[in-house]
Parts: sequence; C-alpha cells; structure tokens
Amino acid sequence: MNEEYTVESAAECMRTVGGEIAKAFIGQKDLVRHALITLLAGGHLLMEGAPGLGKTLLVRAIARAIGGESKRVQFTPDLMPSDITGNIMIEASTGNFITRKGPVFTHLFIADEINRAPAKTQAALFEAMQEFQVSLDGVSHSLPRPFMVLATQNPYEHEGTYPLPDAQKDRFLMKVLLTYPGPEEEKEMVGRVLAGAAGAELSVAAVSAVLNPEAFIRIQNLAGGLRVDAAIIDYAVRLVGATRGVPALQAGAGPRGSLALIRCARALALMEGRDFVLPDDIKTLAAPVLAHRLTLSAEGELEGWSAVRIIEGILARSETPRV
Repeated sequence: MNEEYTVESAAECMRTVGGEIAKAFIGQKDLVRHALITLLAGGHLLMEGAPGLGKTLLVRAIARAIGGESKRVQFTPDLMPSDITGNIMIEASTGNFITRKGPVFTHLFIADEINRAPAKTQAALFEAMQEFQVSLDGVSHSLPRPFMVLATQNPYEHEGTYPLPDAQKDRFLMKVLLTYPGPEEEKEMVGRVLAGAAGAELSVAAVSAVLNPEAFIRIQNLAGGLRVDAAIIDYAVRLVGATRGVPALQAGAGPRGSLALIRCARALALMEGRDFVLPDDIKTLAAPVLAHRLTLSAEGELEGWSAVRIIEGILARSETPRV
C-alpha cells in the first residue's frame, strides 16, 4: 500500500473499493459513486431520505474498505457542541486536566438527522468540516485524514427541526436524494439478513480493507492534480453564473459552486481512469453539486419549480465546449 499510484492503478483501486462496499451495501449505485467522489474530492456529503435506507451501513462499509474508522452520532435537540468535538475535563484520580476527544475525531463521521440539533451544535460541526481541526480550550487538534462528514436529513418530519441555513448547506460538496431499493435489491437484502444472523442488520464483516488512510490520501492528491482544460473551467463558471439570473430563484450558487464542480469532476475522471476532465463530467455532476446551493423564491415554489429542473434547463441552454 506504499506504492505510488498512476491514474490507471488508482482507478483500479477505487473499482475494488466499490466492489468491497457492494458486499455489504446492496444497490443504490449512484449513492455509492457520489459518496466516493465526495471523499476523493476531500469534501462532505448531505444525504436526504427516509430512515432505514442503509446510510450508516454505507459509511461503515466505505470506512472499512479504505482501512479507516467511522463514528455515528444521532443529532437531537439537547445535543451539545462538546458532544461532537469533546472537551477538557479533570481526571478524578489525579486532579489533572485531560483532553477528551469527541466522536468527530474519526475518518468518516455520520451526523444522523443533522437538522434536529440546535444551531450552536451545528456550527461546531461545520467549523470542524471547514477547518479540519477542533479547538479545545484554545488548543487546536487536527482531525484524522481523510475526513468526511456524511450528514442525513429526513425530508418528511420537520417538527422540532432546525433547518440548515443556506451558508451551511453550501459547505457540503454534494447533496444526494436516497430512494427506496427495487424489489430485487430488497429481496437480496432480506435474504442476506435472514441467512447471516439472528439480528436485523446487514454486516460489514465481509468487507476487506483495500487501502489504508495514507494510501487513500495519495489517491486523493492524485485526483486533485489532474489537469483541467481552461474551456472546462469556463464551462463550469458559466453554468454556475447562469443560476444567478433565474427569476424563479431568490439566490443562485456562489463561487464555491464552481470550485466544487471542478473538484468533483477531477475525482470522477480519476475513478474512470482518465487524467483529464470532460464536459460530460461537469454535466453529470451539476445537479448533485449545485442543487442544494440554490434558493427558490416564493414565486418559484408556487409555480412548481425545483432546483434540479432549473439546472437541467441551464444545461440544455448552455453551449458545451469541445476539448
């Protein structure tokens, strides 16, 4: 695992990682792909879907496949920032101050129902996401690398929630919508559970470590160094800029949207074994990267517009570069 990776060998490793994840997480191939792209690009993922669709299982499987750790916290209205980041406390036996690091000190952190925690707790997590470090009593502690937050939201229950402000949603590299599995996938899932144990959950025991965290960071760095043609950059900036003049939107995407498109496109190119980005990479990723950065106006909502529909219209009207 100390080898220097080429684009081809890195792509093969990522295919193997995907195969290992599939041993535990059935179906939802787009979700797995988007999660790996986000992790490769060094970002964070917001997942929206009903409970029980395997989000925690996916995170545990990814962490195991890359040789990392994962931790999960259920966000609730009484959750405190220190429950995420940790704190300084006195050891009863010695009277000395000791540092208790919180669950955010892991490689993959799942924030389940993030919108159920108050703004102060959300802000503590977002600081860790942005800075990749946590300050405890004035001392900065770096988070493990790679580090990714996978936050979930339930789209159906809004009572007692604290919706994420637009500025905080913008911190997520991508947002994906989870769907129910198809009949064949659900039958396979039920069959695996019944055949494996008396419990009600699928296991990640079959997932093997393909990489270690240090090796994955080298692949991340390789993806971040892929060349991007100036025409591709111009295309991404034009798409993001076009969201700022849509009447149905109260606010379009900011410059972070352009950067996110390029970062994710590089990761996708590497996963497909290419050392260059294509316009189709930008098109494929435009909706999951940009939709959550758009704010519909009241008139837009009344007229039945959606962020995804607006992005699809912009893509249809925008000239695709030839590279």
